[in-house]
Amino acid sequence: MHLAVSLNIAAANGQDILDFGQISAFVRNLEAAGVDMVIISDSADAPSNSPFEATTLLAALATVTDRIGLVASASTLAHQPYNLARRLASLDIISHGRIGWNATLRQNPREAANFSRPEGFSDDDFRRRAEEYIDIVQGLWRGWDADALLFDKAGGRFHDPDKMHVLDHKGEFFAVRGPLNIARSPQNTPVLVMSASGGADRDFASRVADVILIEEQSAEAANAVSADLRRRALAAGRKPAAAKVLLTVAIGSEPNVDRRRALPGSSGCDGLHLALPADVQGLQSFTDRVLPEIRRHELASQSREGATLRARLGLGEGGAK
Repeated sequence: MHLAVSLNIAAANGQDILDFGQISAFVRNLEAAGVDMVIISDSADAPSNSPFEATTLLAALATVTDRIGLVASASTLAHQPYNLARRLASLDIISHGRIGWNATLRQNPREAANFSRPEGFSDDDFRRRAEEYIDIVQGLWRGWDADALLFDKAGGRFHDPDKMHVLDHKGEFFAVRGPLNIARSPQNTPVLVMSASGGADRDFASRVADVILIEEQSAEAANAVSADLRRRALAAGRKPAAAKVLLTVAIGSEPNVDRRRALPGSSGCDGLHLALPADVQGLQSFTDRVLPEIRRHELASQSREGATLRARLGLGEGGAK
């Protein structure tokens, strides 16, 4: 069973702000318990504070961890696709192949107002723009073949031009030539994580995502959604199990580990995504009460083969295959 834990580092008014020592200690505890990946976000609908931005925080976390996957939530409003693709590819090199991107498909009015769109987008325009954005990022990640960079000083050849692919994207919302001016990611492409609620989300996630998070309230509903996602993936030309489906479970005051242990099998999912409260007390409670139960009941594996996040999750090579 695969296990992901999400952590929102944006502290609302009245909450204690998490410092790097607290965050890094928590992530190391997750790693020791065998958790596959931690998802870091720093967004909130209400006013909030954090000393960190999620993607750059991953660079620091990569230096104090060895195995756990490090995933940043980053919206398509707050970043240009070329810059985000380059940053995540660089982080994947720094972490030796442990990076993922949680691509959010919901617009936050507070973000829009900070990025020259005070009126935001219509829901339809935002969705089309987000889908175009994600396709660009994945296309840029695939811009260099694995053996394209030669570093041939004697022959004066930095790369093999036949193995460099110019994206040359001209779309409704973006124009991006490419390729990235950075080496190919150790994973070929970092892991793409997406949430799927409505039908449009499921269609797009089934086509491009590596990990899909769902939030159904019962095992029966989750089973139906999981089967639907696999049907859509097949219709899009992918293998039905190309993406891992994780069922989101909100963590309350009681661990309920026995119930959670049974959920993936009964829901047709590949594992669980545990969503934590965004406060210091929530982290401490999870560390003291839930992590020992995860270890005791072996909810997470500490011995999966492979150094990269893709290998740990049992995913194929990077790209929407």
